[in-house]
Amino acid sequence: FKQKTAYEISLGLVGSEMCIRDRDIPTRTQTAMTVQQVAEPYIRRRALRHLEKGRVVICAAGTGNPFMTTDTAAALRGVEIDADVLLMAKNEADGVYSADPNTNSTATKFDVLSYDQVLQKKLKVMDGTALTMCQENSFPIVVFDLFVQGSLERIVLGQQIGTLVCDTTYVRR
Repeated sequence: FKQKTAYEISLGLVGSEMCIRDRDIPTRTQTAMTVQQVAEPYIRRRALRHLEKGRVVICAAGTGNPFMTTDTAAALRGVEIDADVLLMAKNEADGVYSADPNTNSTATKFDVLSYDQVLQKKLKVMDGTALTMCQENSFPIVVFDLFVQGSLERIVLGQQIGTLVCDTTYVRR
């Protein structure tokens, strides 16, 4: 059951990536699962070549393994292609909080956290495997709300939005 559900979720994510791809931006979608009609297989060297040509590469459907989360897949692919940052898009969460702001009115948002602080405070940024992979490779993470208009553009332009998780112990609230 778990394996079937994981594959269904992965294929659903491919559909989501197709919506992102349908813009006027040169984009290539790569997947670990075979869905040749809508995406090409993930091959690291091909992804790097697309990036060299100025294309956006969307890695969809996780790693193709049923017991690996999409968080881990994102961290793995980002490290493999030597990406600058992992953009952890969330729905209705504009960053990392000390507690769930929907149920705790005293929850405070963090602007910057170190990987160790995320682990020590048991904050729910991503699964532990993904976080450890990011930490071991000094791969920064920006947690932000994708559905705030202009948020992705602001990140690309270097503006501080959401929460940055990185190798620093500097924390602002």
